[in-house]
Amino acid sequence: MSRWPSLARLLAAAFLTALVDGCMPSGGFQPVLDLTAAETGAQAALIGSPENAAEASAHTKALLRGPLSAQAAVQVALLNNRALQAAYNELGLAQADVIRGSTPANPRLAYTRTQGSGELEIEREILVGVFSIVTLPARAAISQERFKAAQMRAAEATLKLAVDVRRQYLRAVAAQEQVATLTKAKQLTDAQAQLATKLGETGALNKLDQAREYALAAELDNQLARARLDQRLERERLTRLLGLWGAAADYRLPAATPALPAHLRSANDVEAQALARRVDLEAARHDLEALAIELGLTEATRFISDAELLGRTKHVSDQTTGEVRNTRAIGLELEIPLFDFGAAKSIEAEQRYMRAANLLADKAVTIRSQAREAHAAYRGSWEIARHMEKTILPLRKDIEQESLLHYNGMLKDLSAFIADTRMNILARAQFIEAKRNFWIAESDMRAALAGGGSGVSNVGAGPVSAPVADSH
Repeated sequence: MSRWPSLARLLAAAFLTALVDGCMPSGGFQPVLDLTAAETGAQAALIGSPENAAEASAHTKALLRGPLSAQAAVQVALLNNRALQAAYNELGLAQADVIRGSTPANPRLAYTRTQGSGELEIEREILVGVFSIVTLPARAAISQERFKAAQMRAAEATLKLAVDVRRQYLRAVAAQEQVATLTKAKQLTDAQAQLATKLGETGALNKLDQAREYALAAELDNQLARARLDQRLERERLTRLLGLWGAAADYRLPAATPALPAHLRSANDVEAQALARRVDLEAARHDLEALAIELGLTEATRFISDAELLGRTKHVSDQTTGEVRNTRAIGLELEIPLFDFGAAKSIEAEQRYMRAANLLADKAVTIRSQAREAHAAYRGSWEIARHMEKTILPLRKDIEQESLLHYNGMLKDLSAFIADTRMNILARAQFIEAKRNFWIAESDMRAALAGGGSGVSNVGAGPVSAPVADSH
């Protein structure tokens, strides 16, 4: 019976060799952390224990003590957003698939004991899937490529959350800034309306001009109400992305979006940067490599798709004479390609590979275009906001001041002064929107270069309440 221990040792040695050759994954989550930290400047975390949750909670509380910056908002989201944690769980499932793909099929054991007619017969069988052992290196390589693709998809989920948080943070802050701007404007129009009432009582102001003052104040009341509603909605959307609730949702935001930079960042070779850094493109590359290995495996095994090694021992004891007979048998079980020569399987594998190759090529073309589009939006939105800041706002301020002087000197009627006041308020509101759009375009640029976004410009998304222009 010495042959059977030798066979068992041989199978065990083959199995252990496969594992030592690098089939098992190690440090699967760390590359995701390193990549996303470099791109976002924030540290993601896998919340897998009460200790992890306590650390994340303490860090979140520290970040929420002061006004929340855009960078702090991203960090809070990476620690608290449960949808992101679910994406990390998907990576854990992919790691389990690597383990499953890196081991041969379990052997099957059978034991039969038969007694009768004065004989005791004991039969033992072991069936080992030879095919699963022979194809183990290729299957392990396939599972490793798919695991690397899963890592890139986890990184993409992290980057997407960071981009979404930055966009929504800017919308929330801009909405708050808009409320503050309209509140100051309303104080002025309310004072003018009160003055119009007093002048009307003395007969110094006719009813038409009084009505125009009241209309401007009423319009601002309506616009301010809309702006406050936008502020609440945009803040709530940000809170949802941050994963906060209860007392933690009572965070503070800064009074205004950041000032425009004096100059734009250098953005040379945006297409090359995007092709080198986009995590979704890297995931597609790993998927294609897995399919390439799978195609080669399919071609190599198209005629034989299953093989099992059978080992059997039989022990027969004659209880009357005491005679004992032991027999041993070894066999190989193969599938005979009598009707199916593997052509369908080969065609299917080839077409799946070609489909993935074409989709990868299309993705590369799309990414180039997205990088160019994001750069155009980035530069164009800066030029628009910069022109408003340096040219339109100073002109509107000068016009309003001169209009006030002319009105006080009885050189201009009240309707012209009201129109100039309304246009000045509108210009300030539009500048807030333009400044917000630039910073959203900057966030979109990050997504176009590293991944995590659609690559489509979002500079016009989200409302900013602004007074309508004078119709007179």
